[in-house]
Parts: sequence; structure tokens; C-alpha cells
Amino acid sequence: MVEISTSLLSVKKDNIIKAIYNLETAKTDYFHIDVMDGIFVEQDTTEKMIEYCDYLSNITNIPLDVHLMVSDVKKYIDMFLPYNPNIITIHYEAIKDKNELLDTLDYIKLNNCKAGISIKPDTDITEILEILENVHVVLVMTVEPGQGGQELIQTVLNKINNLSMYVKEKNLDVLIEADGGININNVEDVKEAGAEIIVSGTAIINSDNYSDVIKKMKTP
Repeated sequence: MVEISTSLLSVKKDNIIKAIYNLETAKTDYFHIDVMDGIFVEQDTTEKMIEYCDYLSNITNIPLDVHLMVSDVKKYIDMFLPYNPNIITIHYEAIKDKNELLDTLDYIKLNNCKAGISIKPDTDITEILEILENVHVVLVMTVEPGQGGQELIQTVLNKINNLSMYVKEKNLDVLIEADGGININNVEDVKEAGAEIIVSGTAIINSDNYSDVIKKMKTP
């Protein structure tokens, strides 16, 4: 059964505490923290996500799944480490130097946190194959990063499938996460492609029943 990482990006500030409690009751597996800096992507969610993490650290034990869509990666890792996230995922496209990328992934792991690498829809999986042994999670973006509520790019499912087959062939201890435009109408396609963690935001947050949507997404 897949795990569900619920994005809080579309939750309004005046509803965040209620949403956290309701999502915990609905048995979300993670709270997905979409951190954007206004540089790597146009939108800047830094202040909002810090505020949400402050709430989360005080009222829930559900693990945090922090996705950094930022250019100054080290700065943002240090910004969110105090919240003791379960996963911190950085973008392959944000760090051009391979040694710096590996050092950054090691830095995450040295801070008792799982390290993830994310790729945009246009980035080929061959770009990251040689570093898969250095990560716990690969987050494949199924939309262009930066905005919630986009439609899933169907062609990316082939990328997830190819990545899944490679991970199994090499017997790697790596989870595949998919993020963007996933809802109850297309989640089966994403799971069949090989995703083991499903990130969903508006499909859950905009529904009348968080529990029902999460249950349907998890059910094989």
C-alpha cells in the first residue's frame, strides 16, 4: 500500500490548525512542506511554510516531508532542520556541481534525516542514476514545480516506471515519490507506474472528506 504525503500549500492560514487535526484523523502518512524561494521558482512560500511548521511541531507527531524548491539549498536545509523532518528533498537542478550535491545529501543524512532528490518533468532519470545509492527518496515532479492545482503530465509516468524498474533491478533501498496533479482519478496510474509515496494537495484539501480521499488513494 502506498503512503500519502498531504501538501499543505493550498491550506489557508486561518484554517491551518483545523486542517492539521483533520488530516491526522484522516491518517495522512506525512505532511508535505512545499518550500519555494521566489528564485528557483516564481512563488515564495518560505514564511508560510515556516509558520505551518511551527504549528505542526506543537500539535502533531505526523512526520514532515520537506520539499525544497530553492536555489540556496544549504541555507534552507538549516532553516528547516530544527523542525526534525523525516525527509528533506532537494532539487537535482539546483546544484550543478556533483561533489557539492553529494556533500549536501550527506549533510542532510548527518542530521538524522532522510535525504531525497527531486527532478523536474523535463529532467531525464539518467541524470540521477549514479547518485541513487546516496539517497533514500527520489521525488519525481509530475507537474512543473512552483504552483499547486496543475494537471498531471501523463508522459512523466513512463519516467516513474523506468526509475522503478531500475531501482528493483539494482536492488536499491530507494523510495519513489510522485508529486503534482495527483487525484483519485489518476492515482492508480501513478501507483502502477511505481510510485510508493503519493503527494497530493488540492485533491485532498479541497474535498469535503479528507479521510475518504486518502483512503481511496491508499486502497490498492
